[in-house]
Amino acid sequence: MIVAGLGFSSTATSASLRAAFDRATAGQAVDALATAADKAGHPALAEFAAACALPLHFADPADLAGQRTLTCSPRSRASHGTGSVAEASALAAAGPGARLLSPRQISDDRLATCAVAIGGQT
Repeated sequence: MIVAGLGFSSTATSASLRAAFDRATAGQAVDALATAADKAGHPALAEFAAACALPLHFADPADLAGQRTLTCSPRSRASHGTGSVAEASALAAAGPGARLLSPRQISDDRLATCAVAIGGQT
């Protein structure tokens, strides 16, 4: 399974998410979206997921903190215990043995990030 993990600020828009997603996926097919569980109610996330017609997985804090990421945002480390919510979410949702295909990419407005992981079973 190929998963696009998303990290974003409370002021991110659907366009912010789209920009980060497009940059990270570079046209590659994706099977699902993932993000931190505490971002579940964000309206831009719901709008973006519906527009993509992809299932959305929510990673628990323990699942995020246990992931090794390629990049490190001090804000992400402080708020979620991981260097990148996007990378950690993608890895957690892709399952055991997952690896990153794309480290986090940042939207031009700097409000959203996206990373892509592939499951170890694929």
